[in-house]
Amino acid sequence: MADWNPALYTRFEDERTRPAAELLARVPLDGPALAIDLGCGPGNSTALIAARYPEAEIVGLDTSPAMLDSARARLPTLRFNLADAATWAPERALDLIYASAVLQWLPDHPTLLPRLFGLLAPGGVLAVQMPDNLAEPTHRLMREVAASGPWAKAIGDPAVAGRLGRMLEPAGYYDLLAPLAAEVEVWRTAYHHRMADAAAIVSWVRATGLRPFLDPLDADQRAGFLAAYEAKIDAAYDPRADGRRLLAFPRVFIVARKAS
Repeated sequence: MADWNPALYTRFEDERTRPAAELLARVPLDGPALAIDLGCGPGNSTALIAARYPEAEIVGLDTSPAMLDSARARLPTLRFNLADAATWAPERALDLIYASAVLQWLPDHPTLLPRLFGLLAPGGVLAVQMPDNLAEPTHRLMREVAASGPWAKAIGDPAVAGRLGRMLEPAGYYDLLAPLAAEVEVWRTAYHHRMADAAAIVSWVRATGLRPFLDPLDADQRAGFLAAYEAKIDAAYDPRADGRRLLAFPRVFIVARKAS
């Protein structure tokens, strides 16, 4: 895919940072020596870690050079490195691996999460938050529009572009990590974000979930896809009493602590 767009991503930074803060609040560590923000993006989540653990060594990792540049500009005293969560391995054991809204992009969670958990030092914590919205109208309609227009051949299988089948049910993550961990917490929360209109909802997902659908398209195809998609979003999300739309956004949270 093309590189990420930090400006587009941070257009809804308050809403995107809220689950990151709630994940960090449930991390049962007083003072980690080494914390990794895996998939740090523009550094909004890294800033939360730095505020809670000012004495820790904190490193942000991401596959996007543009996101890393944005994170370095925000937090110039911290380290940010190019790395892929699917293959990355640290030089030493870690006290905290914090992964907010990144692992949903990667396949094979039954292998991936135990591998990450195995990188922890004794007493270390793996903290994960992932959008769980593939059944929501935003993502169901992406796949529907992708399959029905002149752009269908360029996009290919909508299920592949839409990352269907990658995530487990919340209980599946518990079963995956409970045999390895001293303690595991798993929960699911549905946020309801106030959005100005259908165009705002499209702008939100254009920074994330729409990227695999739009990246293969030329300019005319992209414009046509977005117009068709926005019309369906407008019909799917009714205006509320104040004229705004409510974007339901479920997320799965996992906090697993290694035995000391």
